[in-house]
Amino acid sequence: MSAAADGLISALENNFTTIDLALRDLDEEEFKRIPAPDCNSVAWTLWHLSRVIDSFIHTRLRDLPQLWDTNNWAQHYGMPADGENRGLGWTHQMVCDWQPPSRKLQMEYFEQVRSALREYLPGLTDAQMQQAKLIPPVSEPRTVAAALGQMTWDCVSHGGQIAFMRGMYKGMGWHR
Repeated sequence: MSAAADGLISALENNFTTIDLALRDLDEEEFKRIPAPDCNSVAWTLWHLSRVIDSFIHTRLRDLPQLWDTNNWAQHYGMPADGENRGLGWTHQMVCDWQPPSRKLQMEYFEQVRSALREYLPGLTDAQMQQAKLIPPVSEPRTVAAALGQMTWDCVSHGGQIAFMRGMYKGMGWHR
């Protein structure tokens, strides 16, 4: 295992614990609620976070089909089968119009993506982490380590947003 992957694994696992604790006792209404104008719901944020992980570890870094496609998640979500749809560029109206599936269904997708990430990261070598790849939408090659750093930052940011919204709805409970 790459020593560089250790830090990513630690950050992601701590973030996953925060997300699990934040989601633990949210009901469906709280899960889907948009807390204020121009904000995203917990449901949308979890979907986006899952889509980012899925696209990074499958198509962007490994040239594999995404779980979104292979397991028909788009159909389960009632969305078009577009592997590039991760919520980037969505307007507030699009977020408001989106009808999220149940929390249970979203957690199933999140768990599949999280499991795939947990299988992938520990096997990375230092040489693989330093491999330069062209990873859209950035037009210059970057290392796998840099791409995983970006993905980790994105996940931790959104994990914090989920925990914050949980705190607004139910008070603290997202920490250990």
